[in-house]
Amino acid sequence: MDDRRTLPSIASPQRRGSAHESDVLLRQLDGHLAWLRVRSPHELPLAERIAVSLRRLVAETSRSSAADRAMVRAAVHFMVVRRHRHQTRHSQRPVSADVAVLNEIVIALGRQDLALL
Repeated sequence: MDDRRTLPSIASPQRRGSAHESDVLLRQLDGHLAWLRVRSPHELPLAERIAVSLRRLVAETSRSSAADRAMVRAAVHFMVVRRHRHQTRHSQRPVSADVAVLNEIVIALGRQDLALL
């Protein structure tokens, strides 16, 4: 019988949690872009530009404060959830509406270089 044991993980539970959270956010972005490719291809170029900025924010805030990560989560959630709450069941917000939210968050995080004009 082999007596080797696996070494305990060096990463802290908090780091593993934020890594998992980052993976989930990136999968949500990828799924949303795949959905747009099929349902709304004319909005895809702008959505891809927004996704590039969001991916960078997800990666760069993975070790940041909980408040910073929450802002990034909110931006991803806003982009992925397409429906208006106060209108008809199937109404959808245009991708261009996501730009203002992204810009507000990147400015709040001090990352004006990621803002879209």
